[in-house]
Amino acid sequence: MQNYDIPPTKHLLFQKEDVTCALKSNIGHSEANITSMDYKLLILDVDGTLLTSDHQLSPRTRQTLIKVQQAGIRLVLSSGRPPHGLQDIVNQLELPTYGGYVIAYNGSQILDARSGEVMFERRVNPEVLPYLEKKARKNNFGIFTYDGDHLITDRPDDPHIQAEAELNGLHIVHEPEFSIAIDFQPGKVVLVSDDEPALIELTNLWKRRLNGTLEAHRSEDYFLEILPYGVDKSAALSVLLDHLKIEASHVAAFGDGVRDVGVLQMAGIGVAMGNARDSVKACADRVTASCDEDGVALFIEKAFIEQMQQTAAPIEDLNRQSQSTLMGNLGISYTYVSPERVEATMPVDHRTRQPFGILHGGATLALAETVAGLGSMMLAKPDETIVGMQVSGNHISSAHEGDSVRAVATVVHAGRSSHVWNVDVFTSTGKLVSSIRVVNSVMKKR
Repeated sequence: MQNYDIPPTKHLLFQKEDVTCALKSNIGHSEANITSMDYKLLILDVDGTLLTSDHQLSPRTRQTLIKVQQAGIRLVLSSGRPPHGLQDIVNQLELPTYGGYVIAYNGSQILDARSGEVMFERRVNPEVLPYLEKKARKNNFGIFTYDGDHLITDRPDDPHIQAEAELNGLHIVHEPEFSIAIDFQPGKVVLVSDDEPALIELTNLWKRRLNGTLEAHRSEDYFLEILPYGVDKSAALSVLLDHLKIEASHVAAFGDGVRDVGVLQMAGIGVAMGNARDSVKACADRVTASCDEDGVALFIEKAFIEQMQQTAAPIEDLNRQSQSTLMGNLGISYTYVSPERVEATMPVDHRTRQPFGILHGGATLALAETVAGLGSMMLAKPDETIVGMQVSGNHISSAHEGDSVRAVATVVHAGRSSHVWNVDVFTSTGKLVSSIRVVNSVMKKR
């Protein structure tokens, strides 16, 4: 785990209703110049964005996000939930397979979905807990925090706290002496009350008194969140992008709440949900349908998937036609096809592994010839046929059984008599396994 010093960021609000937007330099994107090749990362808020209003992941949204991951674009879930409350969604979207990430606690923690490693975290100093508890008691507020699969609180019967525990699959632990019971550094602490004016008043007070020490934000009408100073979703995204060496212009972001505004403005394209408040929509580049209308899937299908599938033959037909070939026997599936770029995936299993459980080099070369061969067929004229001439590869690292690999073929030379392709093969986490050169001969049909 790496601890980063996050510089203080300009926070957009302290009352839930107020949002201030900075002018984005890239506002003015048109649908025509949004291409799937421009983006490497999709960051998605969870509740109210990715999930429906009854907190379900729709089949259409799930299938769409699986497709976009198969095309090499990684997903980041960004939520106020604790990690335990996101695990089921992580599994449904197959983030461990495709190398996704999780931003939890509204930015206090970043996790690698594949390994479970905590890549970054900032926590609330336990020394401030007696002060927070004192203020909660003075105002007759409840208080709680998270620890693994437990929610620790002094108000186990509070309906909002019970709903929070149920939403995240947590067991409630009753601790009347809250600050004494917490012997760890929390990711965040939450005060609870239906007295909204009192929550607003305390939020504004802490804006003045805790500046430089803690962050205070209202995430719901009845929740006041306390986070480490300088922590929010956009700051966490900055840390992740720095780690991945990805520019913010290569990020597409989706959100519906005020906690998402910084990310929507930071990303190359920010998409607000149809159910977002107008002030959030005003801060985004695009507005899609609501979370109950598959807004995320609709936008991705239009802006990304349709471009990926603008091929001479539908990908589904190509994969179906190949089932009785070596490609089908090895489990190879095309995921993106164009005249200058072809991508496909292949499982590392009993068909493609060596006896020691790692990917066989011969299977890797077969994968490379498969994608380069299809690319050359698409480049060929009607009176031309393609014959494989040469394949040579450098095997750089290994892929293990249970993983899947992705081949990305790009044309280097498209001449009258030959085509040269470079094929890079990656694991699901983006590690380079092999770099392969394929030469195909272009011949006239007899």
